[in-house]
This record gives sequence, structure tokens and C-alpha cells, in this order.
Amino acid sequence: MTTARTATPSTARAINDRLALDLLLERGPLTASDLRTLTGLSRPTVADLLERLQRSGLVAHAGESAALRRGPNARLYGLVADRAHLAGIDIRSTGVSLVVADLTGRTLGTATIAASDPDTGRGTEEGVVTGVKEDGKEEAETGAGADDGDLLVKRTVETLLATAAEAGAEELHTVAVGAPGLVDPMTGTLNNSGKLPEWHTKLLAALRSRPGTEVILENEVNLAGIAEHRIGAAQGRRDFALIWLGHGVGASVVLDGRLRRGASGGTGEIGFLPVPGTIRLPDSKKCDGGFHSMVSSAAICELAARHGLTAGSAGGSGAAAGGEGASAAEEQEPAAAAVVRRAVESGADDFLDELALRIALGASAICVVLDPGCVVLGGEIGQAGGPELADRVEQHLSRLSPLATEVRAGTAGGGAVLAGAVLTAGDAARQELFGGD
Repeated sequence: MTTARTATPSTARAINDRLALDLLLERGPLTASDLRTLTGLSRPTVADLLERLQRSGLVAHAGESAALRRGPNARLYGLVADRAHLAGIDIRSTGVSLVVADLTGRTLGTATIAASDPDTGRGTEEGVVTGVKEDGKEEAETGAGADDGDLLVKRTVETLLATAAEAGAEELHTVAVGAPGLVDPMTGTLNNSGKLPEWHTKLLAALRSRPGTEVILENEVNLAGIAEHRIGAAQGRRDFALIWLGHGVGASVVLDGRLRRGASGGTGEIGFLPVPGTIRLPDSKKCDGGFHSMVSSAAICELAARHGLTAGSAGGSGAAAGGEGASAAEEQEPAAAAVVRRAVESGADDFLDELALRIALGASAICVVLDPGCVVLGGEIGQAGGPELADRVEQHLSRLSPLATEVRAGTAGGGAVLAGAVLTAGDAARQELFGGD
């Protein structure tokens, strides 16, 4: 049973309110009796806090308890989910994905805006892959010679607002954005060293220019790590490292229950890690000679080709990724993830074992320095490999490192960045609205 702390009357009220709000968030609607039992607070104190929270607009009646009892059913009290709306945004070189959620984190709408040219951010004819309706003006503007991604930035902001409006949100309280690159932990700025498309920073500026909305920027793999820690494969662990396997490679590190960013926000830039098997060393400008060159999506596709595999057939006789014979799901799946999934399904042991060894080389460097005890393989490729790939990586890792390390398949998959963004936005919004610690 959780009990309230002794404090001054005003501080005690704030602590008790936060305690009750957190319970309503975690468990859903509760009766006054439930709150008394869970908090250890007295009947008058619970009655006072419920009246206070209803006046604030954070709590409202949510029906009646269905419990069998004599007399009238007890009233249920629940969070007012639409008291504030949140958004999570995942910025990649290929475009932008976003989700709008309520104060509890429940998804209300999603959208994807494609960039056909990653360097300029010039949109495709399809533009938005979502249920959001597009008017004729937007369609006419698509592909119309936008400079430096200005069109993509405009479409992203418009789509975000349209998605929020369809969800009943007049404004967004907090937006959390995941982007590749170094995010300065002191200033919250994105360090664009010239490797990122210019529209990334333009989009951030456009989002931050909207009054009344807090914008939180975080490295996208760190957000994925938050998702795996809170709702994914690393739940219950105080220490773990996530290795993100997607178009590129990255990592996030949680030690003692806290995300570690490093002095410059660079914790987890393992694409630059020198590992055996590369033909040259990485340098400060590019990671072509590092771990990235072993396990990026391009490297995995090359490895698969050497083993006679394609996304369409693990035996080499099927169609290439997205080609004739591929399923509808495969056509939407990146080629590297598709070929790994097919390899697992068909038991392509030689390919999976060589890929697992490559991943283990990078994982071992993390383990002997940080000793996280657990490594999660995330991203689209980690999800596609599943427990089969994770088990093989763990076997290789046990031979490379003297430290016992469990390897788990990520469960949040490619959507982990958006999931982590919503969690982060929700934490920030509730901290402001709920108060307390």
C-alpha cells in the first residue's frame, strides 16, 4: 500500500493529488473507496482531493462501479483524457511519421509524410499516407519545386494540425520529436554537422514557433530505448542497452534506471565503433569503416545476396524485396528486415549465424565497458529477427565476453521511436498539469 508523506498543508495536498492522479492514470477509473485503500488516506482527505481535482478539470465522473454490493453503486472517477493532447514525431531521412494522443497516451490518430528525395525533402505525389483528407490545394502543391524541404515542412505541420483537429484537439500541449544525430543535453538543440537534410532543422524550428506548445527534442534511438524500457522487452530492468538495427545502427543505454546521454549527447553512436571485419577505420566525418558498415540495412542486404537470399525467398529463388510474389506486408517492409524475417521463417542458418556474429562484435564492446547485463535488439531488423536472431547473438556474445549478458528481441519494433515520443510527451505534460515530483 502506498502512503502519503508528511508535509505542510499545501505541499501535502499537492502530493496527495499527484498520488491519486498517478493511480488513475495507471489503473483507470476508481471509486473513492479504491483511492482510500490504495493511498491510505482518510475519507475526508480523499473527498477533498476529488473535489479539488474535479474543479481543476483533471478528473470527472466516469460512471458507476459494477461491483456486487447492497445499495447504490459507487461512483467511479477517472482522468479527463482530453484535458491535454500530445504528439510524437519520428523524423527520418525518408520522411516523417507522427501520432496524436490524449493525456493518457491513447493513440487518437496517425500520419506519415513521405520525402521522395531525402536531400531536399520534396514530397511524393501520394504525400500523406494516412486517413487525413487532403484538399486540392495540397495536392496541387505536391512536387512543386520546393527549396530545401520547405514543402515537406509545411505539409508536416499541416498534417499534424489536421490529425489533431480530427482527434478533437484544438491545440497540442506537448510534442516530443525523435531525430537522428546528436541532441545537446544542455541546450536541446540538434547538432546538424552537415550529414542531416536541412529540412530536419527547419521542421524543428517550425514546430517550436507555435505558441502554447512545448517541443521536446530527443535522439530517436534514445526514444526507442525509453519505449523498450517502459513498455517493451526491457521492462523491469534497471540496466540494459538497446542496439537499434534499421537503415543505420545506433544504441541507447539505461543504467540504474536512467537514460544516459553523455556529455555531448553522443552515447550510443556505435556506428563509429571500430570492429573486426571492416576494410578501413571510421573517421569523425563518416562511419563507413565502423560497425555501421557491418550491420546497416545495405550491409545486411549484401550479406543476404552472398548467401543467395532475397526478401522474396530465403532460398534465393523468389522475387526481390517488393517484387512479384511478395506479400502486401513485405511490400511495406524495408528490404533488410524482409530478408531477415524470411531467413528466420525458412531456417537459413548460415546467413543468420553470420549476421548474429556481426551484431555480437558490436554488442561485446558495449558489454565489456558498461556491463548492462541485457542487450535488446530493436528496430525493424531486430524485430524481424525475433528470438531466433537474439538467441544466436547471445551465443556468440557468450564466447566473446566474460560477462553474462542476456540478449532479447525488441518488442516495440520500428514504432518504438513514436511510442517513446508519446511516453516522453506524456511525462512532460503530466508533470506540468499534475505537479509534484
